[in-house]
Amino acid sequence: MVCGIAAVTMPKPSFSLRAEQSSALDLSADATSGLASHSRRDFVFVVNPKGANGRTGKEWKKLLPYLRTRLGGHCNICESITSGPSHAMDITREAIREGADAVIAVGGDGTLHEVVNGFFWAGNLVPSLDRRPEHSTALGLIPLGTGSDFARTFGWKNDPYEAVERIVRGFKSKLDVGIITGQSGEQHFFINVADIHLSAKAGYYASKFKRFGNLCYVFGALRAFIGHTNWDLKVKVNGGEWEVFHKVTALCIGNAKFFGGGMKITPTADPSSGNLEVVILQDFKWYDFVLKLHKLYKGTHLSERNVSSRSVKSIEVAEEMCRDDIYVQSDGEHLGFLPTKCSILPAAINFFS
Repeated sequence: MVCGIAAVTMPKPSFSLRAEQSSALDLSADATSGLASHSRRDFVFVVNPKGANGRTGKEWKKLLPYLRTRLGGHCNICESITSGPSHAMDITREAIREGADAVIAVGGDGTLHEVVNGFFWAGNLVPSLDRRPEHSTALGLIPLGTGSDFARTFGWKNDPYEAVERIVRGFKSKLDVGIITGQSGEQHFFINVADIHLSAKAGYYASKFKRFGNLCYVFGALRAFIGHTNWDLKVKVNGGEWEVFHKVTALCIGNAKFFGGGMKITPTADPSSGNLEVVILQDFKWYDFVLKLHKLYKGTHLSERNVSSRSVKSIEVAEEMCRDDIYVQSDGEHLGFLPTKCSILPAAINFFS
């Protein structure tokens, strides 16, 4: 594998999804592992230099010498700098096709979202073209973004040096991935939280205020409240009958626990459980968010009378009335409007944990 990953257009592969045993990475792999031509492992670091108002790029330059010291003796460290939206997906797909042992997202939740989507093509995992059939590429994370909400589920600090040590230790676990399908039938994959209506609208506007750091979530929420109305939504869980939920403020679907810069919105979600947690907020007013904001951040809001939660394998959400302006997003990325369907892909990716 050459450590200068080029972005190419992917042909449609034909293969089936597979799950592997959780394992610890042995950084001293040699010819006895059956990979004689790959005695040094290829680790691709996908870096968004513009993340966190440019802080990601600056911190990465400081981190790189340490990374080379800790991993350079065992691995080929392949640095790939993104140049714009979706570039991380292209880099990831090409790295996997070329047989990379790991792709590590360096940045925030947006970069991680793109890298996760790069693991898939046409609804299936991207295959390696030059490795054994059982070979799989692991996912890693060095959180250096604005929110880094996914890392919070594991109790990780925004410390890149700790993240490097997790990769050095090499312990991996299986990670579930959510699938979200919109009106057009196109699939997107999410690793953290998908959400609908006010929270998704707030996330959409927050992306316009990234230059303000974590304050972008506050500004996004304030902007989203302008003209907001709670609407009736219909929901179908696990392929069952439609249920109507009245005056829905937000509907959140968690593979992990946090979004919006530390809000513990789906507090019982577990990205290795094989389920998604759905939390529905109904008939919230602007002052409810002010009065109950501390509960949303602590994850204690499930006790509120107008908040419901359930564990699901799949969920479909549509408008009860004929509207076309109910926002949908996943992992902070705007994905259009209702209707939508979410489901879980259990144990889809090996993840450095």
